[in-house]
Amino acid sequence: MQKNSIYPPFTNKAACDSTPPAALDFPQSGLHQNPLPPAATVARTSKSGRKIIPPAHLQDYACTTTSSTPYPISNFLSYHRLNPSFRNAILAITAIPEPRSYAEAKLHKIWNTTMDNEIDALEQNDTWIVVLLPDGQHTISNKWVYIKKYNPDGSLQRCKARLVAKGFTQQPGIDYFETYAPVAKFNTLKLLLALAAIKNWHLHHMDINNAFLHGDLQEDVYMKLPQGYTPKGVIPKNAVCKLKKSLYGLKQASRQWYAKLSTTLLKQGFKQSQNDHSLFIKHQSNNFLAILIYVDDIIVATNNTSALQDFISTLDAQYKLKDLGSLHFLLGLEIARCPKGISVTQRPFTLQLLKESGCLGSKSVSTPMEPNIKLSNNDGTHLQNLTQYRSLIGKLLYLTITRPDISFVINRLNQFLQTPREPHMTAATRILQYLKSTPGQGLFFYADCPTIHF
Repeated sequence: MQKNSIYPPFTNKAACDSTPPAALDFPQSGLHQNPLPPAATVARTSKSGRKIIPPAHLQDYACTTTSSTPYPISNFLSYHRLNPSFRNAILAITAIPEPRSYAEAKLHKIWNTTMDNEIDALEQNDTWIVVLLPDGQHTISNKWVYIKKYNPDGSLQRCKARLVAKGFTQQPGIDYFETYAPVAKFNTLKLLLALAAIKNWHLHHMDINNAFLHGDLQEDVYMKLPQGYTPKGVIPKNAVCKLKKSLYGLKQASRQWYAKLSTTLLKQGFKQSQNDHSLFIKHQSNNFLAILIYVDDIIVATNNTSALQDFISTLDAQYKLKDLGSLHFLLGLEIARCPKGISVTQRPFTLQLLKESGCLGSKSVSTPMEPNIKLSNNDGTHLQNLTQYRSLIGKLLYLTITRPDISFVINRLNQFLQTPREPHMTAATRILQYLKSTPGQGLFFYADCPTIHF
C-alpha cells in the first residue's frame, strides 16, 4: 500500500521518466490499467458472510496489488507515449466484454433491441421467406453474433447483433457450388501503407453495412428459424427460412458479395490489379485513388480529399456505408501515424496470446530461439495434446505479418506439426517469452524514404 502519487499502480515509473525514442512518437508497447479504488471503499466478505469494511483513514491511500511473479508484464507495458485519443480508442475496444450466446444476450434489453433491429433489416431486405420445408431438403443452422462498434476516438458507437448461418452444415453440390472470393493480401496492404507514408496519401477506412446481404443466391438454401424470431402471420408446421439473398456465414456469401462490389467499381472506372484482385486503382490527371478490399472492409488511399468524398458519396448511394474515418484498426492491426511515418503493430493480439498461453508472468528472454539448438523428429517425448501445439504455431504464424524477427524460428517449428515433441513445445514457449519483452514491436514505414515513381 502506498500514498497516492502521480504514478498509477502497474505503471513502470522508470518508463514514465524515460525520454521517447527519437525515431518514433509512440511507444514500443503498452498497457494501461486503472488504479484500484481507495481501500476504505472496498468491502470484503468473511467466510461466515459478515462484511469487513476497512478503517476510514485508509481513504488517503491507494492499494496496489502485489504480483505473484518476479517478472510482471507491467515492466514491459506502458501507453504513456501514445496520443491520448489513440490510447483511449485502444483501451475502450479491449475493455468491454460482449455476449457469447443468445442465452446471455436475451437477458439485456439493449441486445434484445439490436436483435429485433437485425431481424427487421433482414425482412426489409427481403432476405428470406418462411415456407414449409420440402420433403428431402437439407436445412442449415444459424447463430447470433454480438459485436460492439466504436467510433474512431474509441467511444462506443452502437451495439450490433448479427445473424450468422452455420455454413459448415452446408452440403456441396446441393446448397453451394463455387465459394472462392479473393481478399486483400497482407503484402499488398503493407506496400500501400509504405507508399502512403512516402507520398503523404490520405488513408481512409470504410465498412459496408450488411455487405453480404447484397449478394444474390443462385441455389436453394433452407435455414432454421433464428432464435427469438417469430414470423408474422400463420406459421406452418416444420417452418424454415428459404434464403433469397446471401447471409453471413454461408460458404458462397463472400463470393457473391465480391462479385457485386467488383462490378460496381469497374463501372466507376477503376482498374483491377492482376497481382492482387482485391486492389482497384483509378488514376485521372493528378487524382489518384487506390481501393483495397477485405470482405466488407474498404481501405482508400488517395492524394485528393475531394475525390475521396465523391467516391464515398457514389458508393453510399448504392450500398449503405459506415465511415470509420482515418485508418487505425484493421484485422487485428494497430495502425498509427505521425509526421515521421506509419507504425503497424499487433499489440492486442500479442497480449491476448500471452494471456491465453499463461505467459504474462513468465521470464522474458532477448532472443526468440536458443543459439545452436537442434530440433528433429526423433528427440524427446511425444506431446499428448497435439491441438495445443498446432494452434499455438498457427497463431504465431499470423503474428509474422508485423514480426519478421520471429519468422525463421516459427517456420522451423512449423515443420513438426505432424508429430510434435516436447523440445518443439519448449522452443515455441521461448518465442512467447521473447514476445513478452517486445509486445508492441512491429513495422515502421518512414516518410523520408526515397520517392518512388510509377
